[in-house]
Amino acid sequence: MSNRITESIILAVGMVVLGWFVKAGIDNFTNKDRMVTVKGLAEREVPADKVTWSIGTKVTGNDLPTLYESINIQASKIKNFLKQNGLTEEEITINPPSVSDLEAREWGDNQKNFRYIVNTNITVSTNKVTEVNKAIFKQGELLKQGVALDSSYPSYEYVSFLDMKPEMMSEAIKNAQKTAEQFAEASGSKLGKIRTAGQGQFEIDDRDDNTPYIKKLRVVTTVTYSLDD
Repeated sequence: MSNRITESIILAVGMVVLGWFVKAGIDNFTNKDRMVTVKGLAEREVPADKVTWSIGTKVTGNDLPTLYESINIQASKIKNFLKQNGLTEEEITINPPSVSDLEAREWGDNQKNFRYIVNTNITVSTNKVTEVNKAIFKQGELLKQGVALDSSYPSYEYVSFLDMKPEMMSEAIKNAQKTAEQFAEASGSKLGKIRTAGQGQFEIDDRDDNTPYIKKLRVVTTVTYSLDD
């Protein structure tokens, strides 16, 4: 008799435990898809902190030694101009001259009044963005000195973005949380824990075509939160 009672008690306890697991499984199944995925955005406008400017010049003629002397004078004038505008020796690189011999070509117009074209290129690489911008507007002074310029438009960069990235990522996540909280409130739920979070895509673009020395930083992160009743 006592064995039957014991077996009945064990069976009853087992059914209670089984029922609890079934309920927990149903609740988990019901709630497992209760999530919201949102995007958070953070933006900044910052001045570029590095600029690279390439300045070309050339001379033409028939006597190579004279042309080499002329191109070196041209390069020296450009270098002095840059130094007068706040740049240092270390920030200026003068590349060796290159020569084009028009008579050696098998194509093109051989009726020119000169045989050789000698080119050289001066490259500025610096964090002195303001000084370079001023020099760009003043490069007409070189023309007055007889220096023919073939300068490209400077390339501007923001190399300190890694220092800015943690702060912007934090802001993007906070903005994502605000959006998720609004969604949770509208759906009658409470915002739960973060389930997944993307590292975020970091973009650096020119603010516009006229001010490439002002950069727009943008980071977008994707965060998934659980929703609780």
